[in-house]
Amino acid sequence: MHRTPTPRFRRSQLAAAVLALTAVTAFNTGHAAPAVKYASASHATSTTTQLPRGVTPLHYILSITPDAAASTFKGEAAIKVAVDTPTASITFNALNLAFTAAAIEGAGGSKQVTRKIEFDADKQTATVHFAEPLAKGEYLLRIDYSGKIGTQATGLFSLDYDTPQGRQRALYTQFENSDARSMLPSWDEPDYKATFALDVIVPSKQMAVGNMPIASSEELGNGKKHVYFATTPRMSTYLLFFGLGDFERATAMADGTEVGVITKKGALAQSRFALDESAALLREYNDYFGVRYPLPKLDNIAAPGRSQFFGAMENWGAVFTFEYGLLLDPTISTQTDKENIYTTLSHEMAHQWFGDLVTMRWWDDLWLNEGFASWMESRTTERLHPEWNTALSNVGGRESAMSQDALRTTHPVVQRIATVEQASQAFDGITYQKGEAVIRMLEAYVGADTWRTAVRSYMRKHAYGNTVSDDLWREVDAAAGKPVSAIAHDFTLQPGVPMITVGQAVCRKGSTRVTLTQTEFSKDQPDKKPLSWKVPVIASTVGNGKLAKVVLKDGKATLNVPGCGALLVNAGQSGYYRTLYAPAGTRALAGSFARLAPIDQLGLLADSQSLGMAGLQDPAGFLELVKATPLSADPQVLGRVAGSLNGLYEQYAGDAARQQAFGRFAMARLAPMMAQTGWEARAGEASSVATLRGRLISILGDMGEPGVLLEARRRYAASEQDPTAMPAPLRRTILGVVAQHADAATWEQLHAKAQQEKTPLVKNQLYDLLASSDDAALAQRALALALTDEPGVTNSPAMISRVSRRHPELAFDFALAHLEQVNARIDASSRSRYFPRLAAGSAQSDMIAKLEAYAQAHLPASARGDADSSVAGIKYRIKVRAERLPAVDAWLAQQAG
Repeated sequence: MHRTPTPRFRRSQLAAAVLALTAVTAFNTGHAAPAVKYASASHATSTTTQLPRGVTPLHYILSITPDAAASTFKGEAAIKVAVDTPTASITFNALNLAFTAAAIEGAGGSKQVTRKIEFDADKQTATVHFAEPLAKGEYLLRIDYSGKIGTQATGLFSLDYDTPQGRQRALYTQFENSDARSMLPSWDEPDYKATFALDVIVPSKQMAVGNMPIASSEELGNGKKHVYFATTPRMSTYLLFFGLGDFERATAMADGTEVGVITKKGALAQSRFALDESAALLREYNDYFGVRYPLPKLDNIAAPGRSQFFGAMENWGAVFTFEYGLLLDPTISTQTDKENIYTTLSHEMAHQWFGDLVTMRWWDDLWLNEGFASWMESRTTERLHPEWNTALSNVGGRESAMSQDALRTTHPVVQRIATVEQASQAFDGITYQKGEAVIRMLEAYVGADTWRTAVRSYMRKHAYGNTVSDDLWREVDAAAGKPVSAIAHDFTLQPGVPMITVGQAVCRKGSTRVTLTQTEFSKDQPDKKPLSWKVPVIASTVGNGKLAKVVLKDGKATLNVPGCGALLVNAGQSGYYRTLYAPAGTRALAGSFARLAPIDQLGLLADSQSLGMAGLQDPAGFLELVKATPLSADPQVLGRVAGSLNGLYEQYAGDAARQQAFGRFAMARLAPMMAQTGWEARAGEASSVATLRGRLISILGDMGEPGVLLEARRRYAASEQDPTAMPAPLRRTILGVVAQHADAATWEQLHAKAQQEKTPLVKNQLYDLLASSDDAALAQRALALALTDEPGVTNSPAMISRVSRRHPELAFDFALAHLEQVNARIDASSRSRYFPRLAAGSAQSDMIAKLEAYAQAHLPASARGDADSSVAGIKYRIKVRAERLPAVDAWLAQQAG
């Protein structure tokens, strides 16, 4: 539905209505204060807010004049507000803005110029005071102001990129979670929804992009034009978008909506896949949600550069995506790139409903946006591209969440958010992957049709509004006819991973009877008193195919499973829990491993490795499953085996002799996979085989397998005369192997290629390669290069992060020694995440003290979540090395004997 546009105010009217203040006041970035709750008739008292209640925005008329060359902009805002209780002041969010004038108009033309403006840098607010109190009613608050255009992807920012015609600059916005306040004075919280009428004065030859189509445009002379966008539906501030640059656009129609892709000039051909798939996705989502996409257009905008903290943003009607997540370059793109582009598209387009149409009330319920978009992305990819068999990747996403969720520093899916920094840190594996996994488990419990009925009802009831998790659970309970919310609350309101211990199975008369006991899986709190969950469990016996289901309550349940084969708990892997078998059950499944469905092979491998590393079963049990995995297994299962072996190999880093011993075993196991897959693509091979090929080459290269190193170097050398020596699907992989093991001369050669490259996608890859060397001296050169102007401001932090993958101590120490320069290359609200992530891969005890000292000196107590998580991960890694790897050594010695 389209809201009736509010009458527009021309810029001349706005200028005439306000008087200049005697002083221009600016304020700087600060930390948000703890959330406070206030009473308001129009703003729910149960909603967290950092703003005083009593004044609610209804409609924004926003005029922006950017000066890209000077990195500044001028703004004029006319905000229609509802005053619920008499007040002599109005407080709203503003960040790094300088106000030059402010006034307020009431009914009948009454007008007041502000008596005083106060700024609170810590709370990121401005308060305008009036000489006379405002009575209850509607007003128009007018503000003239100016601000800065940044160089990192936050607020209104610029991205520079090279072209054959020279360097170009484009402008974009990124407002999630709390950065709209840096471009417009606003109630910058998700529950304060309003409509937006945006107009801009921009260069005549450039394309301006907003959430809505252009309503009108007029030439002003002097190479400028005035562009007016249609008024948006009611939405949150963080979804507002503005882009400007030397762009081109392609479109297609889907279900009455104009779907578009926008790229820099010359790159439009690379967006064809994204355009075609966007149209198909829109049709699918219109059908699934039962509520049609409500805007007249939906653009996907590709931007050069990158961020350390996000790849795409779901601005309503104008999805922003970095080029690597949207464009397919035939010279460098792989099958994995293609699938990643699709998942990005499907994720961000799902947000047009989950997040944009219906928005969480406060950041506590961020998972209602991100968990659901992640689940929808997986569900839709599986439905529309079954040939990719991406259902198997769901296990990997669940494992990523469980890895974080099993540490003492985890948090519930629905968590208490009090500050801007905490909101930024909420974009993590618990919010995304655990949220997705819990949804998948509940969908399997109630059935796909019932789940869709609930989602459709939720969308219809809450369109253009804000919700909390219980709004969804009420719809699920109603559709299912049973209290699903009781299960949902256990998995979303408390942290941690349930563990189901499988008792001795007894088979009688063609049925297996078993007792299941629920405890809790923890990697670093072995004596922790377990929490209690209501756990939906699905089990089967190998070879039977019939499923048995039970909801385990009060810590125990008895289950009768058809058949008498090896017992498999969590059949189909929809459950969010670990499964611990008795030794006899483990042996039975290992003996039947080749007969399991690929998704259950993945689940069993993941459980075995995680339980072994946590000390809950013999770590060598996982290696026995590796040996039992046949070469005929699904390519994604083989890829999981390869990745897990590589992870164990890296656990030995710093102990050359033991690492080489494990490497010999791993390479011997992976060599037949590589021989079977080969270096050359075969006609008609599955896409998963192409992905496996690249992964095997990369992993064997990481381990230094002589044959792979020799072939990668041969192909790299031959590519100077024969471009086919490095085909596009393997180009990045081969270069990665060469760069990792480069000598100084090869590093310089790659550096020269990076300096000469004009294509942003390729250029970014080359600077990544320069930061990926095993050689500490070359890594140090890459770090020094990262702080020059050469790589570009978005490549600099990426290079330091890339060095940290192989040299975490080196990267962290370097970044800390150059703190001011590094901070200048990272958006302020995300600094609390960047430095802890550099240290996260360390296994050195002295890094713990360094990281804790950094957090103490530079982070407020409320913003140390990532630092605490990195410390917990380092401690666990040290524990694994000391307590688990000796068992692996013993198993290897036994195999050799």
